[in-house]
Amino acid sequence: MSVATSLSVPVVLWGKTAPTHCISCILLSRDQRTLATGCYDGQICLWQVDPDTLKMTPRCLLVGHTGPVLCLSKASIMSDNNFIVSSSETGEMCTWDLVDGKCCEVVKLPYVHTNIQAYHLSGQDDVRLFCNGYYAEVLVMDPFSLEIVFTLSSRVNPDWICALHILRPAKRKEDVVLALTTTGTVKVWTLTGQENKASEPLFENESKQIRCLNALSMTCCAYNQRTVLVLCSKFWQIYDAGDFSVLCSVISPRGERWLGGDFLATDRVIVWSDEGKGYLYKLPANKLKGKSVSSSVADNRDFHTRSVETDNPFLYCVLSVPGDKPLSCPPAMRFHLVSRGGRFLKYLLRGDSEGQVLAWAVPDVSGSQLAQLRQEEFARPPGMPPMVTTSLTKAWADMKPPPVGILDQLDSGDLPGVKLTASIYLSQQNRLVVGREDGSIIIVPATQTVLLQLLHGRHQQYDDWPPHQLLPGHAGRVNCLLYPHHHHPRYERSHLVSGGVDFAVCLWDLYAGTLLHKFCVHAGEITQLLVPPPNCTPRIQTCVCSVASDHSVTLLSLTQRRCYVLASRHLFPVVSIKWRPLDDFMVVGCSDGTVYVWQMETGHLDRVLHGIGAEEVLFACDETAAAGASGGGAAAGEVGLANPAVHFFRGLRHRNLSAIRHATQRGLHQLQQLHQGAHQDPGDVPRPRGLPLDVQGLRTNPRDPEAHVLCFDIEALIVQLLTEEYGAMSPGSLEAQGLISRAEYQKVAALTMSASPDAHKKIAGILAKMKEGAENVQTKLQAKAESVGFRPVNMDGRDAAGSPGGSGGSGARSGIGGTAGRWNSVSAESAMASPSMEVAQLLLSLLHAWGMDPDLDRVCETKLGLLRPMLPVSFGVVSKGGYMSLLLPTWLPQALTGETVTTETAPATLATGGTPGGLEKDLPPELVRMERSTRLFTARAHWELSTTLTSTHLLAVVALANTLMAMSNASFVPEQERSRKLHRQATRSSLGWASKAEQDSEELWTAQQAQIKQGWSLLATLHCVLLPDKVAAAGSRTFKRPQVEMLARRWQHHCLEVREAAQALLLAELGRLGPRGRKALVDAWAPYVPAYGTAPGDTHAPQTAGTTTSQANSTGASNLLSPASAENMEPPAPSQPQPQPAGEDEDEEEEEYTEEAWARKPWSTAELRRKQTTAVVLLGVIGAEFGQDAAAEASAAPVHLPTREQQRRKSSVVEGFGLGHNSLARRTSLALTHLLLAEPSPQLPAHTQLRRAAIDLLGRGFTVWEPHLDVTKVLLGLLELCCHADKLVPSMTYGLPLSPAADSCRTARHALTLIATARPAAFITTMAREVARYNTLQQNSQALNVNLHSSVLHRAKPEILRGVELLIDKMQSEMSDLLIEVVDIVLHCVDPGHLKQQRLNEVFPAVCRFQQVSHCPHTRRIAVGARSGQVAIYELRSNRCQTVSAHSSSVTACAFSPDGKFLATYSCQENRLSFWQTSTGMFGLGNSQTRCVKSYSTAPIPDMSRLNPARLARLVWINNRTVALMLADGSETRFNV
Repeated sequence: MSVATSLSVPVVLWGKTAPTHCISCILLSRDQRTLATGCYDGQICLWQVDPDTLKMTPRCLLVGHTGPVLCLSKASIMSDNNFIVSSSETGEMCTWDLVDGKCCEVVKLPYVHTNIQAYHLSGQDDVRLFCNGYYAEVLVMDPFSLEIVFTLSSRVNPDWICALHILRPAKRKEDVVLALTTTGTVKVWTLTGQENKASEPLFENESKQIRCLNALSMTCCAYNQRTVLVLCSKFWQIYDAGDFSVLCSVISPRGERWLGGDFLATDRVIVWSDEGKGYLYKLPANKLKGKSVSSSVADNRDFHTRSVETDNPFLYCVLSVPGDKPLSCPPAMRFHLVSRGGRFLKYLLRGDSEGQVLAWAVPDVSGSQLAQLRQEEFARPPGMPPMVTTSLTKAWADMKPPPVGILDQLDSGDLPGVKLTASIYLSQQNRLVVGREDGSIIIVPATQTVLLQLLHGRHQQYDDWPPHQLLPGHAGRVNCLLYPHHHHPRYERSHLVSGGVDFAVCLWDLYAGTLLHKFCVHAGEITQLLVPPPNCTPRIQTCVCSVASDHSVTLLSLTQRRCYVLASRHLFPVVSIKWRPLDDFMVVGCSDGTVYVWQMETGHLDRVLHGIGAEEVLFACDETAAAGASGGGAAAGEVGLANPAVHFFRGLRHRNLSAIRHATQRGLHQLQQLHQGAHQDPGDVPRPRGLPLDVQGLRTNPRDPEAHVLCFDIEALIVQLLTEEYGAMSPGSLEAQGLISRAEYQKVAALTMSASPDAHKKIAGILAKMKEGAENVQTKLQAKAESVGFRPVNMDGRDAAGSPGGSGGSGARSGIGGTAGRWNSVSAESAMASPSMEVAQLLLSLLHAWGMDPDLDRVCETKLGLLRPMLPVSFGVVSKGGYMSLLLPTWLPQALTGETVTTETAPATLATGGTPGGLEKDLPPELVRMERSTRLFTARAHWELSTTLTSTHLLAVVALANTLMAMSNASFVPEQERSRKLHRQATRSSLGWASKAEQDSEELWTAQQAQIKQGWSLLATLHCVLLPDKVAAAGSRTFKRPQVEMLARRWQHHCLEVREAAQALLLAELGRLGPRGRKALVDAWAPYVPAYGTAPGDTHAPQTAGTTTSQANSTGASNLLSPASAENMEPPAPSQPQPQPAGEDEDEEEEEYTEEAWARKPWSTAELRRKQTTAVVLLGVIGAEFGQDAAAEASAAPVHLPTREQQRRKSSVVEGFGLGHNSLARRTSLALTHLLLAEPSPQLPAHTQLRRAAIDLLGRGFTVWEPHLDVTKVLLGLLELCCHADKLVPSMTYGLPLSPAADSCRTARHALTLIATARPAAFITTMAREVARYNTLQQNSQALNVNLHSSVLHRAKPEILRGVELLIDKMQSEMSDLLIEVVDIVLHCVDPGHLKQQRLNEVFPAVCRFQQVSHCPHTRRIAVGARSGQVAIYELRSNRCQTVSAHSSSVTACAFSPDGKFLATYSCQENRLSFWQTSTGMFGLGNSQTRCVKSYSTAPIPDMSRLNPARLARLVWINNRTVALMLADGSETRFNV
C-alpha cells in the first residue's frame, strides 16, 4: 500500500465478515500480554491476552508482508520491551513495536528463513537472532537493525540447515551452536562473543554424520544438557550429546506426522503432530546420561544394550480437542514455559488453518501418578481439552451490532449482504466505485457513505442517502476495476474499465452510467488491469492491458473498441508485466521464472528467456522506468547505456551473440552489486502531492470480501483547503490580508536599485511583471484548484468567476453534471460544500476528543458543524515502507466492558439533543452499550492506544483547526457554508453603494465569523494544551503522550500549518514535562549531538567578508548529518536493496521510537544519523526556550523580559544551558551554525528541513547561543539565504507549501527579524563592521581583483534595509545610540542616485525621525550626531566621511542651513549650541576642514523632559543665518551665526 506522505491517518471499515486468518506461526510475548499469529496471507494478528486466564481478544492486524509469514521471534531479553521480528517467504524481515503497532525496521534479504531463534550471547548487551533456512549457513542477525552480524559456514558437506539449537554449557563462558543439515550431518560451532562481519569465516569445530534425514527440530534438554531430542516427521529420537548415539525412538501415530517437540523435565518430553494434538511422554530413566539423572553411573552396563520393553518412552497424556474436525493444513504450534508469580507455567499454543487459537496448560504429573497410570491398562491414554479456544470469526460473531462496512446501507439487517470484491476511489469526483460478488458495480459519493457509517447527524434520518448509481453488466464476481484517467490524462475522463469472473472486460461511461463495450477475448477470469506507460506509440497509448487466469495478456483499445494484442501461450501464471516502450516490447514474467518478450505493434512473440537472462531483462525494465521518471530523456539515456541489459536487448534485436554474452557477464556483476546500493534521493525534487482522502480496498485473502482503508493525508488536505480559499481571492485581497507582501517589499527593493532614467523604465517593467506575477499566482492557484476537479460553484449553479459583475466574467459554466436541479447534480452539491471541506469535516469529527469538555462539544456541533462518532473508530498507523497496523473492531468493546462509564465523561445523552437517561430503557441494550463504549473511546481509550497515534492525531487536529481558523468563516454547518460562498461573491460584485440592510448583515456576518474563529481556536487549545490533564482527570492512567522526537522532526515541516502545529505541541509538551522531565530528556539526547569541533579558543576564526567556510572541515567530522532528501530528516536504511522512489522519502520519517526506559545503542548508521538530527533539533528547542539568557544576567534590568518572566526563566533553566554550565549550549550552537553554514553536499543538500530547523532555532534562541557564535558568520549566512527574497515573494502567513529555496528564505528572514529585535546592538554593529570592510574592498577592488557584486552585502541590500527599518520602528532609543552605524548601513544599501534627486526623508523616511540626522540636498551632505558627542559628516559627492568632536556629551539635534553653508548642533546635556562651517580648498581640491564658527550656552532643560530624548529638541533654520531651538515644552529660542 503506497502512502504519499508520512502524516496520514488511516481509518478502517472492516465490514461484517471477519478476515481469513490461516495461521502459519504463533508467538506469546514474555509478559504474556500479547499473542502474535502470522498467517499464510502475510498478515500478523496481535491478540490482547489476559495473563491469568489466557483469554484473548484480537487487537490489531499488521499488514505489509507480501508472502506467508514463516517465523516470529522475540527481539529482546527485556520483559518490558515489546518488540518482535517477523520474516516472510519472500525474504522480507520486519521489526515491530507491539505497543505502538509500528514497523520500526524492514529489510528484504535474498535469504528465506524457516526458523529464527533469539539467543542472548555471552558478552552481548541484547539478543541476537540465529536464522536458518533455504541456504547453507547460519545467519546471526541484529534484531533491531536487521543487519547480518556474522555467519556460520560449513567446511564439511555444506547443506541447508534444517534444525538448530544454541546452548551455553555449564560452567563455561562461550556458547555452543548445534546444527543439523537436511542430509543428516551434525555440526558444532563454538562462539566466544567476539565475532563480527570482518572476522574470518567461522567454520564448524566438529561434525558427524547421523542417520536422520530432513529433521524438523533439535532441542537439548535445559535440565540435563547431554540429552538431545531430534524430531523428523516420521519419528522422534533421543540422542546422547556426548557421542551422538541414539538412546530411544518413537514412531508417529498412524496418519499423523510429527511437527515439533520440547523437554518438560529431565525425563519428560512433549511432542506435537500435524493433527494439532500434543503427546506427553516419560523417557526411560535407564537410558539417560548426565549428572542430573539418578541412574547414570559412569560404566553402567545397561548402556548400549539391546532394548527391553520398559526401555521405551511411555505416553501418559494426550492434549487434543474433543470432536475436532480435520485441518486443511498443518497447524502452527509452540510450547511456552513462562514464570508467573514465582511459579513456572507450561503452555502449548496452537493456531490452525481456520484461524482458531487454542491454548492448553500442560499438566504436571508426579511420579506416583505416573506409576498409577502405568498399572491401569488404558486403550488410549487420558486426553485433555484446551483451556482457551478463540478465533477472529468468533470475535466478529460476538460483536453486536456487527462491525460496519462501507456500503452497509445497501444490506438488509445484520446479515452480511452481497460481498464487495473490488473497489477504486475517484479522487476528482470524490466517488467510490465498488464491484460486488453478484456482478453489479455501485458508485457512491465517498465521504457521504463514510459519514453514514460512522457519524451521528441529520443524514441518519434520510432514506436512500447518499444517492448511488448501479451498473449491472458482469455475470458473476467483479474482480478488478481501473480508472485510466487517474494514471494519465490522455484517457477519457468518463471511462471506467472493469474485469470479471465471466472472462469479460467491460468499458463503462461513468457519467451516463451506460455500458459502452464488452471485450470477450480471454478464456479465464480477469485478474488484473493495467495502463501502459505514456511514451508508447500513439496506437498503444489508447489501450489498457488486461491479464487473465488462462495466462493470457491483452492490449485492448478503448477508442477503437477492439483487441490489438492477444499474448497467450504462457505456460505458467503471469506474475509481472514490464514495458520497454522505446523498443516496442511488452515483457511478461511468469511464475516459473521465464520471461516472454512481445512486440506491441505487431503482436508477435519476440522470444522467451530463462534464468539469469530473464532476471536481467526484468531488472533493466525497472531501471529505465525509474530513470525515465527521474531525469527525463537525457538521464534515461545515460543510465540506460550503463546498464548491461540495454546492450542485452540491442544484442537480441540485432541477433548479435557476442554482445549478448558480454552484456550477461556485466549483468552478473551488477546483480551482485544490486543488494548493496542504498538509494540516495536528489536534494530538491518536489514530491508529487497526495490526495486528501484515498480509499483502498484491503483484503487479507483473495476469497475474502474487501474491507476499506480510508487514508486521510493531512498535508494534502490542508493544501487543498488553502488552494480553494486563495483561489477565490483576487491578488489585491490576498495582499490586503497580508498573505503576500509584494508592495511593501517592492518599496524597499526599489531603493537599492539604480535610479538613472533608463532604470525608471526597468522598474516600471519590473512592477508590471510583479503585477502580472501576482495575477499569475492567482491563475495558477485557480488552475490547480480546477485540475483537482474543484470549481468554485455558487448557489445558482454558476462558477464563482462567472458571477454577475464578477472579476472573471467568463459567463456561466455549469458544473460537471449539468444543470443545478436535483440533489445529484454536481453543482448543487458543490454549493453545499467542496469535497475537501467534506473530508475535513469527516476527519475532524473522527479525531476530536469528544466528551472532554461538554461546552466545547456543544460549540463543535452547533457552530463548527462537527458530528459525533456512532462507534469506536478503527484507526491505523502507517510506518516504515508503507507497512501498516490497523486496529480491529473487536478490540474495543471488550476492553471497556469491565468499566462503568462515569457520568462525567459521558453524560447520558444519546441523541445530539439533551434527552434524559430514561431513553436508554427503550433502546436495545447493544445500542446502549455501543454508545457507552464510543463515549469512553473518544474521551479516553483513543488516547491510550499508542504514542504514534496520539502524536499524529493531535498534529492533524491542531493543524486542521488552525487552517480552518485562517480561512474566512469556514465551518461545516451547511447553511453557514452556503452563506459564506454567497458572501464571498457579494464582496466581489459590490462597489461600495451598500444599503442599511446590507451593513447590518455585514455586521452579523463579522460577529458570526468571530464566533467561528473562536470555536476553532478553542478546539486547537484543547488538543494542544489541555488534553493530557483532561484525560488524566477522566480516570486514565495510561495516557500515551505525544512523541517529543516525532514533533521535533517536524519542527520545520514544509507545510506551514503542520509546522506550526508541531511547534505548538512540542513546546506544550516540553512545558508539561517540568524541569525534571526536561533534564531527563536532555540527558537522554545529549550524547547524540554531533561534535563539530573547533578548539575551545578558536571559535572566532578570522575570515574574509562574504566567505563562509564550514567548521566541520577542521576536524573532518565524519558524523556529518545527512538527510537523504530535501523534505526529510533522515536517510533510508543502508541495507535497503530496492531503491525507493523519491515520492516515498517521507514515510521514513515515521520511525520514531518512544523513550525506552533502557538505553540502547543506535543499531545502524541510518538510525544514528536520525538520532543526531533529532537531538540537534530537540536540544536546540529546549535551549532556545528554556536556556538561560546570556545578557539577562549581565544587565541588571533587561529590556525585553519583565522581572517575573525573568524569574520564571531562571527557575526553569535546563542544566547545560545556563551561564555557569554551558557545555551543552556550546555544542548545540556549534551544531546549529554548522548546519547553517555547511556547503551543500549530497549528504546535506542546500535546502532541507534540518537546515531550516537550524536557521529557525538560531533565531529563536539567539540570546542563549550568542556567546558561542561567530555572530558575523551567522548573520552573513542568513542574509545569503534572503538574497532572492524578492523572487520568492509570499509573506510569513502564506499557508501553501513553498519551494524548498523559498521556504529557507522565509525561515531565514524570520530568524533575522528575531535576532535583530533580540540583540539590536549586535545586529547593527556587526552589519556596520561588514559595511566598512566592504567599502575598503571596494576602494581596492581593482588591485585585489574582487567581484563585489557577488558578495552577500551587495545582494542582500533590500533585506538589510528591511531589518534596519524594523529596528528603527520598534526600538528607536537603542538605535539613537548607534546612529552613525545605522546611517553607514543605510547609505550602503540605498543607491546614491536616489539621493541626487530626492531628500533623505523621501527616500528613507525612517531614519529622519531622529533629530540628530540632517541632509542637505544642496551640498549633498548628511550630518549625523552621535551619542559620544561626535558629528559625522558624509560627503555624498566624493563618497567620504569625516568626524568632528563637537560636544563633550551626546548630540541631541543637528541641522544644515538652507544654503548648506552652516551646520548647527545642539547637546542638551552640555547645554551648548554650536555652528560649524566646512571650508574646502581651492576649486574643491585638498582636504576639507570643518571648524566651529560660533558657540552659545543654552538654558538647562528641566529633568522631567530629559526622560524622553526622542521628543527633546529640534533645530529649525528660519533663514540662512538664524536657527530656532524648539523644545518639547513649546518654548523657542533663536540664535544667529
